[in-house]
Amino acid sequence: MVGGERLTEKQASALRDELTELEGPRRAEVIAAIKKAREFGDLSENFEYHAAKNEQGLLEARIRTLRARLDHSEIVEDAGSHEVGVGSVVDIEGDGGQAMTVEISALGGAGTVSPTSPLGSALLGKKLGASVDVQAPKGSWRATIKRIH
Repeated sequence: MVGGERLTEKQASALRDELTELEGPRRAEVIAAIKKAREFGDLSENFEYHAAKNEQGLLEARIRTLRARLDHSEIVEDAGSHEVGVGSVVDIEGDGGQAMTVEISALGGAGTVSPTSPLGSALLGKKLGASVDVQAPKGSWRATIKRIH
């Protein structure tokens, strides 16, 4: 989702760090690879040149995506351990006794759920001990918040 994302300062900082890396050292590496590949001669059959140009296109697309996310995001305060918010790590227990730990994050990655997902939206704003109904595509289920950290 580009636009309207809610990020903590820590999450926004991670995106800024990635952007700095991509616009600096990574971009310089790709430009150097293109320059070196040009030295091999005929560009129409130069695999190294086409691979480097493809990598440059992917890099520039990622840079545009990161800039758009940062330009259109809302920085929110970390909710702390009293209430679930963007950036919270939450231990929950499902109605069947299954335990799960998730981080509410628009950045994605292992162990995270989007604040706009069924689970994320059910948890946002809730306090320790609260039970929430999660309306997921494969059916609804109930979870209890055991810890917010």
